[in-house]
Amino acid sequence: MTKRTIFITGGASGIGFGIAESMMKQGHHVIIADINEQAAKEAVTRLAHLDGSASAVAVDVCDAGQVAALPEVLGKHTVDVLINNAGIQHVSRIEDFPADKWQQLINIMLVGPALLTQAFLPVMRKQNYGRIINVGSIHSLVASPYKSAYVAAKHGLLGFAKTIALETGDCDVTINTLCPAYVKTPLVEKQIAAQAKENNLTEEDVITKIMLEPMPKKQFVSVEELADTASFLMSPSARNITGQTMVLDGGWTAR
Repeated sequence: MTKRTIFITGGASGIGFGIAESMMKQGHHVIIADINEQAAKEAVTRLAHLDGSASAVAVDVCDAGQVAALPEVLGKHTVDVLINNAGIQHVSRIEDFPADKWQQLINIMLVGPALLTQAFLPVMRKQNYGRIINVGSIHSLVASPYKSAYVAAKHGLLGFAKTIALETGDCDVTINTLCPAYVKTPLVEKQIAAQAKENNLTEEDVITKIMLEPMPKKQFVSVEELADTASFLMSPSARNITGQTMVLDGGWTAR
């Protein structure tokens, strides 16, 4: 496989870190981007023993100026693959949902990917190769109560990807959205605790009766599954897969 330079937002932890680890095992160069520069640098250190290489960059994906400057900041590293992974969660009834928090979720998970695509697409066009991979969610397809901003942002990624797919039909650039059911990450651990409090349940009940109940396979999706799907999308065999919703949901949406 051709070695690529992969830019991963929110790469210092959770799904982003897991994908970075998998890509480095394949020998790629990974740029770990995170709003927390120290966390990004620590992630690079933790991955240093692997075959590939890694570097860290601090960026607030909501800051248009910071994002626009990235190609210059990165210097010799030309981004071949953009993985829009950065995300946060807030669980609240809509009546109690803070307006600034609602806006923040939309900015990080929908506006951010648009800004990053603007920044890196010109070079992808010039080199006639690029892969934009959004980390969506089962909540790109279905909803859960108390997650209005998250669900809205993740649904929006699908429309964004379809539009950019139409705009990049003239070159070897694709954009797709990975939509996993629950992945056991620190973010999901926090959701479990919040749902338990909101619904007056034990955390085990939240896992079995809320999170995994709609899923016939009754198991969390692994980061390795996401990374392997991303690897396939990077390959020449996936050059005509674009604007698509890649659902890893254990049968959830088959109902």
